[in-house]
Amino acid sequence: MLTAILLGFLFAVFLVFAGKFFKGKFSVLASLIPLGLFIYFCRFIPEVGSGEVIRQTYQWVPSFGVNLSFTLDGLSLLFSLMITGIGFLVFAYTSSYLKGHEYLDRFYGYLAAFMGAMLGLVLSDNMISLFTFWELTSISSFFLIGFNNTSEASRKSALTALGITGIGGLFLLLAGLVLGNISGTYSISEMLNMKEAIAGHEYYVIAVIFIFIAAFTKSAQFPFHFWLPGAMKAPTPVSTYLHSATMVKAGIYLLMRMTPVLGGEEIWNTTLIIVGAVTMVYSAVHTLFRTDLKGILAYSTISALGILVFLIGMGTRDTFLAAAVFIIVHALYKATLFLVTGIIDHETGTRDVTALAGLRKVLMPVAVAGFFAAISSAGIPPSIGFLGKELTYEGTLHPEVFNILLVVSIVVTKILLLWAGFVAGISPFKGKLPERFQKIHMPPLVMWLPPLLLATLGMAFGIFPALIQDNIIKPVVTALGQNPEEIHLALWHGFNMVFILSLVTIVVGTIMYFVIKPSEKLVGFISRFNPASPKTILEKLNSGFIIFSAYWTKIFQNGYLRNYVSTIIVFLVVLVGYTMIGNTKLDLDYSSLTKLSIYEIVATVILIVGVFYTVFTGSRLAAVAAMGVIGLAICLIFVFYSAPDLAMTQFSIDTLTVILFVLVLYKLPRYLTLSDYKMRIKDGIISCAFGLIVGILALEVLSEPVHNEIGDFYARNAYIMAHGKNVVNVILVDFRGADTMIEISVLAISAIGVFGLLKLRLKSSDRVK
Repeated sequence: MLTAILLGFLFAVFLVFAGKFFKGKFSVLASLIPLGLFIYFCRFIPEVGSGEVIRQTYQWVPSFGVNLSFTLDGLSLLFSLMITGIGFLVFAYTSSYLKGHEYLDRFYGYLAAFMGAMLGLVLSDNMISLFTFWELTSISSFFLIGFNNTSEASRKSALTALGITGIGGLFLLLAGLVLGNISGTYSISEMLNMKEAIAGHEYYVIAVIFIFIAAFTKSAQFPFHFWLPGAMKAPTPVSTYLHSATMVKAGIYLLMRMTPVLGGEEIWNTTLIIVGAVTMVYSAVHTLFRTDLKGILAYSTISALGILVFLIGMGTRDTFLAAAVFIIVHALYKATLFLVTGIIDHETGTRDVTALAGLRKVLMPVAVAGFFAAISSAGIPPSIGFLGKELTYEGTLHPEVFNILLVVSIVVTKILLLWAGFVAGISPFKGKLPERFQKIHMPPLVMWLPPLLLATLGMAFGIFPALIQDNIIKPVVTALGQNPEEIHLALWHGFNMVFILSLVTIVVGTIMYFVIKPSEKLVGFISRFNPASPKTILEKLNSGFIIFSAYWTKIFQNGYLRNYVSTIIVFLVVLVGYTMIGNTKLDLDYSSLTKLSIYEIVATVILIVGVFYTVFTGSRLAAVAAMGVIGLAICLIFVFYSAPDLAMTQFSIDTLTVILFVLVLYKLPRYLTLSDYKMRIKDGIISCAFGLIVGILALEVLSEPVHNEIGDFYARNAYIMAHGKNVVNVILVDFRGADTMIEISVLAISAIGVFGLLKLRLKSSDRVK
């Protein structure tokens, strides 16, 4: 499985060197990567369908309990098949949709990296590795959403999406750390055996809240939903892949994966039901006030995600079954409608549904795909959408969770989604063909075949639900901790309340379709409420934060190194001093200290003289020389106390520092203009306070009893475990390797920044004179 995950990333790296090959007529070959992965995962369908769970583990950071652990069960298999199967069709579609684009190879690289990140996400069995892939999906989606980087709207949408989903990623990491603290493991499969202990822990609510924030931001739940309509600025293949079948479903996957661990409690179920219900109704209503096809599809996608959260919150076997089926339903019809919209936009140059009509006469196969998708979206037999709608109503009417308000909410949502599906899938093709569209021709096969294939699957799975019942749906229900034995998928469930609600949905939704037409008047009406929308509120908060940041920068980040150092030192003095008040107990045994030698006294006097000379001299070069003297005095003290390695390090650093200072300062004026006495007094007070704190800390350390356990451990194991004879080096490189790695990373980032500044070549017009 690790190879399957890395293949997407490796292909993205390969395109850096061989991208030109995939820009021309061979670009369709890029689709062989997801096709091969789809075939690979299809091999596991019989095994997973029989109840087997496939696990693989690779050591990553075992000392921290972080491993690359992967699990392939019903839930992860369903998502893996969607990621690779729809990914194959999107890759093929892209070869024609973006044919001749200057950066087609780059687009494939982003798409492949995103596919690999999504596979890693749904297969991960470790919370930390799951977080890693989660963030990789956010980063790769940022590049995909902002692919048209010459457009300011695209760049802003990409930043908004990255900001919202990035915040969710941070809370996912926190959730993983909290759960790891509770359970003692980061393995999700091991957490399943500790459900009761986790639920009874005092940090349970915190972990649940963090998981909710991560899932809600990724899956565009209210009030975090607004990033998804904005992301429609991306090319259609991105909208199809990310916003119908993969990225937005990551939050749904997280909730489903964590339900056996965290579910069953009131806070879990109630919150999901409320958030899901609000999201699905709110977004479904918004579809009425859009004329852009992608805008309609965006809000209907948010509504569908709300339905899935709502069903997961219900927490019964019937609602889990409905959610599993609806994931497939939504992926098939929504991907189809997005691809159809892309074809319409590509051929006509517009997505305005009020200007589109009669396209069936020139785009018949596309019209058939749109019609089938609309039928599935509406839940009309014999599509699988009808089966999904029936299961949804059946789960909502379950005696354990029945609530009339919830039933009304889901029925209203389904009616509005029927309207939206008809508008997106049927309206552009019915009626008389406008004269300006009469010269439109059919797109290439690789453009119209993918949506037609997806729409046909939606009908086939409805007519023959047994195709997915045992090998796909039942394993998903099993992965959610439910017994799937009595599950039997069929179009006809008898004449009952569920069938009556389905009939009402179809009739009312169809009437609405013929009565309510998308119009600019409706768009204008809803725009009146923009000042109260979550997006506007967040933008105002962001503007306020920018203003606050400007004042903060003006006060603390004003460009003066003196102020930076003073602020840091004052903060440390206050923090450490407050901690030490009442806790300082100096019990120093002076008899245990060695007597001062004349050499130590002389070196200390030289050091003190050097300090005073540095502070009060009026020459920069003299101050630098005095600092060198201070460094040499410290070297002598290290030598006196048998630390020659520290002495050599200090000597090297001080020598280099003096040389660098001289090189920098020798061209400056010879004498300084000393600061006013008030500032010098302030700096003196800060320095003395800091020195006093450091001195007290040093005496505190000396007064503590000596424990050699840690030193003995390193001395015994330095050579045995790390094969190094220098204990200090072994500690830095091996035992504290993570610290050293971070320090090296910081230095590398700094070096890259300096290199970028050195290589900067500004145009004469850009230079500040």
